Amino acid sequence: MANLLNLEKKLAEYKCDTNKAIRLKLVRFAEDLEDETTSFNPLYSHQVFGDEESVFGYKDLEIQLYYTTCSLTTFFNIKYARKVIEKYDNVEVDNIESKLLEYIPTGYCSSLDEFIVQLEKDASFRPFGSLIHSYTMYDDKEGLQLNYEIYKTDITCPGFKEYHERLQTFLIWFIETASYIDVDDDKWQFFLVFERYLEDGSPRFATVGYLTVYNFYAYPDKMRPRIGQMLVLPPFQGEGHGAQLMETVQRFYTTKPSILDITAEEPSEDFVKLRDFVLAKLCQELRAFAPDKLGKGFSAEMAEEARRTWKINKHHSRRVYEILRLRVTNMSDAVQSSEYRLDVKRRLAIPFKKNKKEATRLSRLMPEDWLAQQAEMSLSQEQEYLEESYQSTVEQYRHILERLARI
Repeated sequence: MANLLNLEKKLAEYKCDTNKAIRLKLVRFAEDLEDETTSFNPLYSHQVFGDEESVFGYKDLEIQLYYTTCSLTTFFNIKYARKVIEKYDNVEVDNIESKLLEYIPTGYCSSLDEFIVQLEKDASFRPFGSLIHSYTMYDDKEGLQLNYEIYKTDITCPGFKEYHERLQTFLIWFIETASYIDVDDDKWQFFLVFERYLEDGSPRFATVGYLTVYNFYAYPDKMRPRIGQMLVLPPFQGEGHGAQLMETVQRFYTTKPSILDITAEEPSEDFVKLRDFVLAKLCQELRAFAPDKLGKGFSAEMAEEARRTWKINKHHSRRVYEILRLRVTNMSDAVQSSEYRLDVKRRLAIPFKKNKKEATRLSRLMPEDWLAQQAEMSLSQEQEYLEESYQSTVEQYRHILERLARI
């Protein structure tokens, strides 16, 4: 038993959490290489290292993945204090390099000297595609005004394919179910955010984030853009760049008569919150969403004006209505509060109504006492689900309204 415990302890010394071992860094200046505050860790590593997000065979492991902020030229290196040379009690040592190189494109730097040379070459880097929006933000900590630009491009732009191969590697670390896209499909369009700054009097462009859109055909003569991936790089998160990017994309497609509406592919919870904020911001000035109309319930006028003005489909405009109606509802008033709750719950109950129709078709095959028991259970479960969903939804809406109030 003692030997077994000692073996387990010894093995544990060589098992590393890859979310902690991976050190990502966006390098703007050579001195950033020695600055630990510029490093950050991934949220996920299961797609590379398995569900346990760990590797065996190394002590004090550090996997260095550094990127120049402009061109995203990559430096890849593996450091460790000690490595198991052979099998340890029949446990294989993980080959970290072979696992990672399935995701890291060729052409990366393997020495810091080479990487610094590439960093100096970033002075000539310029964004891909055409500039479609610019905006400024103020850094209270540094007392500086920061400038940002959003560009639209596609895979035909010279050099962009190679740049995108490096950019998309961030997806596997920060989006749980991320996958690489087929960039050779010409229906993909890309929207890139850069920070424009000066170094030695010359402009530089640091990568901030990006969003991909796939253009689907919509019968008979329309297109339906679908947002596929969106990521703001960690050093820039929480600053409002996601909202700027999404609003810019929404406005870009709104100007095109051929666009039916704009959708998103399997959106995450964070994406839904961001979209709700942007769409509510855009719709709050529309006549159909005036305060005196919101209290009368969701209307065809709201759906039509949101679709015509901002290419928003009925499902999304309904959520916008609920957000904006909450703003004009006195939740301390029993009547107003009850009316709002019932209105939201009617939408939340739609899936149950569809399930009940299907259950009715099957009811003829079941005993009556069994059906009565199931109906009672289903009603209780439905009421519990609706109340929990309602409370969660209203909490999300309140956060969105607080953010709208700060604009």
